[in-house]
Amino acid sequence: MRTERPLVVTAALALTLTLTAGCASEEKTPQMPKTASGSLEEIASQAKCEPQMQTDEEELRQALCKTKDGRYVLVTFATDRGQREWINGAKDYGGTYLVGRKWVAVGDDATVATLRGRIGGDVENGTSHTAAPGGGDGSDKDGGKGHSGHAAS
Repeated sequence: MRTERPLVVTAALALTLTLTAGCASEEKTPQMPKTASGSLEEIASQAKCEPQMQTDEEELRQALCKTKDGRYVLVTFATDRGQREWINGAKDYGGTYLVGRKWVAVGDDATVATLRGRIGGDVENGTSHTAAPGGGDGSDKDGGKGHSGHAAS
């Protein structure tokens, strides 16, 4: 009888390990790639985009990218501070931002999510300009007199 007990414990332990390993493999989330770095062209290449340059200045470079997944704008910056100032100002216009070190990609949610799977980065969202509480839809139905929070010019 004494030999049966260690066998039962061993079998239970083996079953527990098997079940735990099975659950762990089912719960794995897709791994994000290492966040891209480099020039605008290098990041665009990793993103599988042929960039159409829009701005090519010392402090920032900006290109339009079109892929089968959607359109987005890719911007690289000379400094971290310049990047943060640009993002803070741009967020007022809404949108979804994929942010890496000294680069940003701006597009719709689905495009940014797909792009993140290629080049990594962190997602930030811009300010939403949806209807105000109380039913306002942002239209100018008051004859140009302004609405709460904005004075008429």
